[in-house]
Amino acid sequence: MALQLTQQAADRILHFMALDESAIGFRVSVKKMGCSGWGYDVSLAHEVKSDEVTLKDKGVTLVVPENALDKVKGTVIDYEKQGINQIFVYKNPNATGSCGCGESFTTN
Repeated sequence: MALQLTQQAADRILHFMALDESAIGFRVSVKKMGCSGWGYDVSLAHEVKSDEVTLKDKGVTLVVPENALDKVKGTVIDYEKQGINQIFVYKNPNATGSCGCGESFTTN
């Protein structure tokens, strides 16, 4: 599978989707940012564009731009509570490095 969700991540995404009746899924993309090159760009999806693919995992439709697939293929998305912070965590087998603050990653 190109992307996988932990149950905690799926539950959190489904919670957000329940708050937005027009959401059809969860968009996972990347954009140039940070000092290492790529950062995750996630949001609720309200449509599927012609250059995007959809995947399903744990009841969530994942919407991924075709040009981001090679950078996120095999990624496991988790959701963690760290003290008062709550964040999505990305375990990406394609990442060959990351910046010190964890905001961005590098791929080959």
